[in-house]
Amino acid sequence: MRALIRAIGLLGPGLPDWESGKPVLSGSAPYVPAPVQLAAVEALPPAERRRTGAPIRLALSTGFQALANAGLPAEEVSTVFTSSGGDGQVIHEICQALATPQREVSPTRFHNSVHNAPAGYWGIATRSHAASASLCAFDWSFPAGLLEACAQVASGPQPVLLISYDLPYPEPLHHLRPVYGTLGAALLMSASAESGVLATLDLELRHQAMDATRMRDLELEKLRTGNPTGAALPLLEALAGGGSREVILEYLGAALSLHISVA
Repeated sequence: MRALIRAIGLLGPGLPDWESGKPVLSGSAPYVPAPVQLAAVEALPPAERRRTGAPIRLALSTGFQALANAGLPAEEVSTVFTSSGGDGQVIHEICQALATPQREVSPTRFHNSVHNAPAGYWGIATRSHAASASLCAFDWSFPAGLLEACAQVASGPQPVLLISYDLPYPEPLHHLRPVYGTLGAALLMSASAESGVLATLDLELRHQAMDATRMRDLELEKLRTGNPTGAALPLLEALAGGGSREVILEYLGAALSLHISVA
């Protein structure tokens, strides 16, 4: 499958946006980890804005960044949201509520616990009726989302915005499912474009396990292996560096590997 990269969004520790992260990923600037600041989503009405947790703010902020970089209206773009687990804080609070004698779950918490909650808030914020998909594939959620987004690009004329996001869980869930760092990545892709093309991706899914492409920086490699959305970092590194490169992503354990030619 082939897709053209039109714009990129990035939000992570020491990577506040794509423009700041690009020189870091290309190796022309040092990587300095720093806490992630998640601002309120101003495009949402006040009532919905108050209900959004960190995963929703992360996903929407990253997606809006890519959308702004492309200069495209939201109603012209389909979306694919992918995350390994969604909102762990909300699940933690629901579990706490169910452990009490009253077992009363807040309607807002229940509403935000569903995996497509960010997609719903995206629709509210953008007033877009474009198609949207929400995926989860555990540690392979980013490559699963990338395959879905590229398949949509290949099957229709509408640009597709892939938004991948993952955050740490609170304890005691974190003990069983440790996720390192807060990271969001977005790729806006299309089958064709008259201008504004950053790179071309050619994807091939192989029935062969191969070692994933690693990051040159040790701290970024820690983020790659510790956060499921970190699987996007080698691809973003290739996009930041320019030229032709090959990137390999692990997919579904020892079963498959995703090979990406970047040009």
